[in-house]
Amino acid sequence: MELASCTSRFPCATKLRPREPRLLTNPKRTFPKRKKSANLDTRSLHSRRSKSSMVVSARDGGGPEAGTATAVVTEKPMLGRFLVSRGYPAPFGATARDGGVNFAIYSANAVSATLCLISLSDLQDNKLTEQISLDPLTNKTGDVWHVFLKGDFIDMLYGYKFDGEFSPKDGNYYDSSRILLDPYAKAILSRGEFGALGTDGNCWPQMACMIPSFDDEFDWEGDLPLKYPQRDLIIYELHVRGFSRHESSGTEFPGTYLGVVEKLDHLKELGVNCLELMPCHEFNELEYFSYNSVLGDYKVNFWGYSTVNYFSPMIRYSSAGMHNCGRDAINEFKLLVREAHKRGIEVLMDVVFNHTAEGNENGPILSFRGIDNSVYYMLAPKGEFYNYSGCGNTFNCNNPVVRQFIVDCLRYWVTEMHVDGFRFDLASIMTRGSSLWDALNVYGKPIEGDLLTTGSPLSSPPLIDMISNDPILRGVKLIAEAWDTGGLYQVGTFPHWGIWSEWNGKYRDTVRQFIKGTNAFSGAFAECLCGSPNLYQEGGRKPWNSVNFVCAHDGFTLADLVTYNNKHNLSNGEDNNDGENHNNSWNCGQEGEFASISVKKLRKRQMHNFFLCLMVSQGVPMISMGDEYGHTKGGNNNTYCHDSYVNYMRWDKKEGSLPDFFRFCCLMTKFRRECESLGLDDFPTAERLQWHGHAPGVPDWSETSRFVAFTLIDSVKGEIYIAFNASHLPVTITLPERPGFRWEPLVDTSKPAPYDFLSSDVPEREVAVKQYAHFLDANLYPMLSYSSIILLLFPEENA
Repeated sequence: MELASCTSRFPCATKLRPREPRLLTNPKRTFPKRKKSANLDTRSLHSRRSKSSMVVSARDGGGPEAGTATAVVTEKPMLGRFLVSRGYPAPFGATARDGGVNFAIYSANAVSATLCLISLSDLQDNKLTEQISLDPLTNKTGDVWHVFLKGDFIDMLYGYKFDGEFSPKDGNYYDSSRILLDPYAKAILSRGEFGALGTDGNCWPQMACMIPSFDDEFDWEGDLPLKYPQRDLIIYELHVRGFSRHESSGTEFPGTYLGVVEKLDHLKELGVNCLELMPCHEFNELEYFSYNSVLGDYKVNFWGYSTVNYFSPMIRYSSAGMHNCGRDAINEFKLLVREAHKRGIEVLMDVVFNHTAEGNENGPILSFRGIDNSVYYMLAPKGEFYNYSGCGNTFNCNNPVVRQFIVDCLRYWVTEMHVDGFRFDLASIMTRGSSLWDALNVYGKPIEGDLLTTGSPLSSPPLIDMISNDPILRGVKLIAEAWDTGGLYQVGTFPHWGIWSEWNGKYRDTVRQFIKGTNAFSGAFAECLCGSPNLYQEGGRKPWNSVNFVCAHDGFTLADLVTYNNKHNLSNGEDNNDGENHNNSWNCGQEGEFASISVKKLRKRQMHNFFLCLMVSQGVPMISMGDEYGHTKGGNNNTYCHDSYVNYMRWDKKEGSLPDFFRFCCLMTKFRRECESLGLDDFPTAERLQWHGHAPGVPDWSETSRFVAFTLIDSVKGEIYIAFNASHLPVTITLPERPGFRWEPLVDTSKPAPYDFLSSDVPEREVAVKQYAHFLDANLYPMLSYSSIILLLFPEENA
């Protein structure tokens, strides 16, 4: 059996925005040559038919692939005997039932199928334990192969072999020598430790699937979905390994699901009520494994946007690893969800249904490609892989079989793993027409003028329709990254059925431009503050359909956004050619961390401005991990390949030199939660919101304006005045007159901590407020350059 070598590498699959589209049919991408490792030992099976079943026992040689095996185990003791019967075509996957296990898998174009059983010990020794050939007459219904077994499954795993035509130009990659993963497998096992090489330094050792048992149980302790209205969410994007891997986390299980559980109270303190987990489906972190001469370490796939299996949690994110054949890893993920819910925190998953780890025609054959390549991938007429993902292949999402697979997968994570929703990476791919797209395939009849071809955007994509109207899935959070690398950009236009939200990339770009003082963005900035009605109101959507963010995992961190004008990605080993070039960042006068005191003060002020903007905007705010204390990646805006401090949450920084900004962030999230007007269910109208300029009621939307201010009526706080001065010049503003009331400062980002946020526990708070009395008595307030403020209205007698 051929296995890939870790001495060759997979070139990085850098995620790009639509401004840098890739070719639709994949260029020649160099994947590692797959070297032959030790020959796979096999034992075929001898069967004796009875009336309704077969008793299968191991023997030497024989079987359907005896001629292809290069080594045969003759003295290894037999592990067990299995009672084999026809089985059932549903449900897909391995299912414990009726005292045994039913196996069912779809493959329309294979001519033969073999169920492979592999003991846990044999997996480590690269051996096949037993195999059962499926009879196409008795073990196949339609295009589904199936078999039912009774016997001893302790420490037993499984996979499949399929045979058929190997003809890439026709879209077929059948190879009966390869053991393939069941797409519906609930756990995938290969290596137990993150970053550890396989036998003989192999980066792609044989993988196998967990066989479920009747003893698979988890105590949910009465856990139920929190079902927060989406308008009330404050999302935190988190990487499971990076969150607790650094030694300063002080966790017992660093870099694992349990490590996240140990640090959940930090998120509670921050005011977060929703986690968005970066990919936790099974992936191979050694996919890019290669020596990085710049840093003297090895590159890995740290982010995980390269899925091997969609039902399995990432086993090497668990402290248990392969123990108990992956069941303990599943339970650790469940524990994370349960404990998050106990703290009032929902859990969303970042899912990657746009491509898989199998890459293009030079990639490994792991699962989908060897089972039915032309079904699972979007192919050109001569078998080439469309590359709308920028990562070598494109999942054929709107194929009937594939879209049902995706729905089944999402349902599993909601019903079995209790997750609260999903963020769909490069979701625009899910709106593209599938291979062999035609109206008959979807609607049952031709449509006049229907000229859609493979990959064409669909106005009513069947997959999005299925998810949106599914009785289970329509009740969870559904967030689209509404673009792909093929040039399709759907922010504001993603097919939504009234329930889909979007990562609002236009919010990010506009806010960055305005806060750094770029002309001609005041009007667009005001739209962002209102929840982007220019994008969502006409389509009948609401502010909460916009997920607002300034920073995310890809791109600059918040601290780097105000420290670097240019990306500094040399440490990725790609000559600084990877990553986004258009960052809309500003270094505040000097490039890099070593800067003058005045520049550092301005950077800190800008970080406050960005976070304040995020918290006072209508829509759903999302915070990127580490931004709450000012994490830096040294100007690297594409840290996909670093399993190091670059991507690790630095708890020593949060507790040490940067506690002031964390305090500010906590107070701002608390303020947002307390304000009824900052999470509206609809776009604000003139009855609630009024715009102002340097003078009340006179907003300046001119090309040169860098000032935006507004008042907001709030049923809890009364009236709130919020202003942003993105100019390099200070300004004294005139406040709206409110007879019988007086404005009082709450937030001023130009002030040092703790006076940047005048919470009730600030020492000598009243003295600090009185310092502004002579301005406030005249209904004025002085604002420094690049600063923002929040004022509250109080009755005169209480001022």
